Order: sequence, then structure tokens, then C-alpha cells
Amino acid sequence: MTATLVGPSRDDRAAVDKAISLLVALGDRTSAGTGVSELARRAQLSKTTAHRVLGMLERNGVVERIGTEYRLGERLHHLGRAVYAPGSETVRDLLLPYLADLYEATRETVHLSVLHDTHVVYLAKLYGHRSAPVPSRIGGRLPAHATAVGKVLLAYDSRAAERAMSEPLGRYTPRTVATPAELAAELDRIRCTGVAFDDEEYQPGLVCVAAPVLDRGGLPVAALSVAGQRGRTDTRRLSADVRRIAAEASRAWPTRNRRPRPAQAQDQEG
Repeated sequence: MTATLVGPSRDDRAAVDKAISLLVALGDRTSAGTGVSELARRAQLSKTTAHRVLGMLERNGVVERIGTEYRLGERLHHLGRAVYAPGSETVRDLLLPYLADLYEATRETVHLSVLHDTHVVYLAKLYGHRSAPVPSRIGGRLPAHATAVGKVLLAYDSRAAERAMSEPLGRYTPRTVATPAELAAELDRIRCTGVAFDDEEYQPGLVCVAAPVLDRGGLPVAALSVAGQRGRTDTRRLSADVRRIAAEASRAWPTRNRRPRPAQAQDQEG
């Protein structure tokens, strides 16, 4: 009988897959550096492979080494800014004081968001004192038609609304507005009231209310919103604060600043 020696299984993942696994592992530990052994464990790589791939990432500036530990590099942060709509940094800097005002008025979780194609991108978020099932994160995207911030931005941007209604509208809960006719009717109601509501349309248990920040031409710059847990957060009552503070931000918006434009529209014109 011939004995068969079984060695360690070979990791046949492509180099790019290994690199992404390490970047994801680093992204989960953004506050401090992480050692090679821990990164290898989290990325399910051998320590030798992890060290080799990290060296490649370091040479390309997407990872930096601090002593014997690694963290995400400055070049990756610059690349990450591409997920935002054009002009978003200016929007965030100018509207953060109004987001802070909204937080002070409500003490709930509040957001500052912009439209990017048919999704919304969250530029800033302040957490309320009470925990809530809010899936948003800074830099993250959610479908516009299933969120209060997204619907209020679509209501004041006809081109973006047309694009959204020309694509399949995902249904995330039984309450999601998921047909073009439903969405068109919803956007009409939002334009009449000046606010949008999300009543468990993206995630069960989550409710939101949002209002737009408009430029002098009536086009949306961004949206402010309040989010909380259904049954504990009264979005109807909070809508007055959201509308008031968004209106203050609209009046203060400088005429020289233009709203961020969806990337798809820029590509079509370029």
C-alpha cells in the first residue's frame, strides 16, 4: 500500500483577490494599524503570502506601514473620493453646520446626502442618543427610490427621476415604492409638501423624514434627514424641524456654488 502525503492546500485565488481581501481586513480596523499575522488570519492567507501582497500594496501607496503594522494608505483615500458625486466636499463643508443644527433640534440620527445617478451617497452622519436600525454609513450608497433622502432629491431633479423610473426599481420590503407609477405619484406628493418620508421602505423598523436643500434656481444641492426606529420616532412631528433647517440652508447657499451633478449626466455631456 502506497502512502500519500497531503500537504497544505494551495490558495488558487488571483493576486487581486488576495489584495482585496487584505484591504477589506484593513478597512475593518481603520482606527489603528494591524499586524501581518492578524491580517493574514482575517484574509485567510498564509503569513508569507500576506506579507508579500502587503509589500506590493505598500509600493503602490494604497497601504502604509507603521513599524510592524499596516493601515490603509493615502492614495486609497484619494481614490475613494471618486464614489462621491462631484462637488460633494464643498457641499459637506458648507452644510455641516445645518446638519449639526438638525441634530440639536431633534437629538435623533441625522444625515447629509447627495444624489449620485440613481443612488444617494451619505456625506455625513451624526448619531442620535437612542440606537436605531439605520444601515447608512458615510460614503455608502443606498437606492434613491427606497429612501427619504433619495426620494426628496428625485422630486426636485426631473432628469434623475426619469433615469430612476427607466430602470428596475428594487423592492426591499413590502412597503417599498417599486413601480414607476407609484414613484411618480410619490414624487408629486413630495413636491406639494416639501418633505419625503420613508416608512420601512428600505429596512423593517426604520423610518425617516427628509427635506431638500435647494439652490437659487430650485434645483437640489443635498438633502437633510432624520432617521429612527418605527414606533419610537415621530417623523411627522420632526418634519417641521427638517423642513425649517433645510430651508435655512437653502437661503444661505451661495449663488456661486453649483449643485453636484450626477456622474452619468456628466459622462453623457462629455
